[in-house]
Amino acid sequence: MNPADNPIEVHDPTILAQARAILDACSTAQEMQEAVLKAVKRNETWRGQQCINLLAPEAPTSPIVRSLLASEVGIRAAEGHIGAMNRWFVGTKYIDEIEALCIELLKRLFRTRYADHRLMGSMLGNLAVYTALTEPGDVIMSVAQPFGGHSSNRPDGPAGVRGLKVVDVPMDPVELTVDLDLFRRMAPLVRPKLVALGLSMTLFPLPVREMAEIVAEWGGRIFFDGAHQLGLIAGGQFQDPIREGAAVLTGSAGKTFSGPQSGVMVWDDPELTQPLAHAIFPVLVATHQVNRVAALAAATAEMLAFGRALMAQIVRNAKALGAALHRRGIPVLGAHRGYTETQQVIADVRAFGGGLEVARRLERANLIANKNLIPGDTPADWDRPGGLRMGTIEVTRLGMREREMEQIADFIARILVAREAPEQVLEDVIAFREPYQTVYYCFEHGLPGG
Repeated sequence: MNPADNPIEVHDPTILAQARAILDACSTAQEMQEAVLKAVKRNETWRGQQCINLLAPEAPTSPIVRSLLASEVGIRAAEGHIGAMNRWFVGTKYIDEIEALCIELLKRLFRTRYADHRLMGSMLGNLAVYTALTEPGDVIMSVAQPFGGHSSNRPDGPAGVRGLKVVDVPMDPVELTVDLDLFRRMAPLVRPKLVALGLSMTLFPLPVREMAEIVAEWGGRIFFDGAHQLGLIAGGQFQDPIREGAAVLTGSAGKTFSGPQSGVMVWDDPELTQPLAHAIFPVLVATHQVNRVAALAAATAEMLAFGRALMAQIVRNAKALGAALHRRGIPVLGAHRGYTETQQVIADVRAFGGGLEVARRLERANLIANKNLIPGDTPADWDRPGGLRMGTIEVTRLGMREREMEQIADFIARILVAREAPEQVLEDVIAFREPYQTVYYCFEHGLPGG
C-alpha cells in the first residue's frame, strides 16, 4: 500500500512526500544516509548559529555533555537496578559506577535522600508516579491547559492512561497561580489521592506548603511536576517543592536544567522508594541509554558549579524581556507581578493575529518562539491560541544579558508593532546572533565576561 494513500497518517503528508522524493532520487543507501546528514547540518547552521532561540523547553548543552551523548557506553545494555545481583547482564561494573555517580550527584544537588536517573523523559516520570501512587479509578487534581497545565497530568495523557479521574485545580487567571481559597473548599469534596502541580506555562511559585497541609487530612499527597522549573529549583531560584511538602518531584533535564533530554525524579520518604523504583523498573524502563545517564551526571556537576549564576541570569533576562516587550506595546501576562519568576515570558498576542500567526511571522525572521494557550482561551483554541511563549535559557547560556533582551524585544516589536516584513528584520537578527556562538556556564568556558 502506498503510504501517501493511508487515510490515518498523522504526519504532514506533503513533508512525507518530499522525504520520499529525496530518497527516490538517491542511487544507493549511502546517498540516503548522506541526505539525512545534510538535513542535520542545515538545522545546525540555521537553528544553531543564525536563530535567536526563545523556545522555553530548549537549552543548549555544554561540549562535554554533548560529547557524552555519542560515547561508547551508549551501545551497552544495563537493564535493572545498580549492582551485579540486580542486573540481567554481566559486564556492567563501570556502568554501575556511572549510574551510581549520577544518582549521588542528583541527591547532592537537590538535597534529597533518593533520586532516579533512568527515565528518558519527564512525561515518563509522571506516568511512573501515577503507576506507583495511584490505582485506576482514583481521583487526582491537576491544572487545566488554558492555565498552563500539561497533557501529562490530564485525561489525554498518563493520568488518563492510568484510568484516573481528573478534577481541575482552581486557578486565578490574573495572579496566574492556584486560587487557594477555592482549593480549600473544593479539595475536601473530591478528596484527591494526588494533586499534580505541573505547568508548561509557569511564571510564579505555587502554594505547595498550604496545599500539602490541606490534602494531608485524608492522606493525599502533592506531586510536583517540575518539567520547566527543574534547573531553577536546583539553582535556588525558585521554590523548593520537596522542602515545602511535595512527596515527589519530577522534571526534565532538557529545559532549565540544560542537560540531555532526560527525566529526573527525587524524593525523601523511604516508604515511596519501593513503589517508585518498581514503577520505573521493570514496569516502564528497561535499557535506559547509559550515554544519556553519563551526560546527565556531567550536567548535574555543571549545575552544582554554575547553576546559581546561570539560573539567576535566566530569570533576570526573562524579567527584562517581559518589561521590554511591554514597553513596546506588546501585552505581557503577569506585568503587575514583575512578569515572571522563571525562564518564561508569556505575551498576549491576540491583537497581532494570535499565537500561531505570530510564531510563524517571527520564524521568518529567525526568531523562534511558540504559540501558547492563555487564560481566556478555550480547548477549541488549541491550534490557534491567543498567547506566545518565550524563554531565555538558550540566549542566557550564550552569554546574553539584560541589554541584549532590549534588542530582542526591538526585533519582535518591529515585526508585530511596526509591522515590518520579517524579511526586513532577518539580516539584522543574523548579524546580532553571529557573535554569540559559545555556550557558557560550564567547565570548558566558565562564566561569560564583560
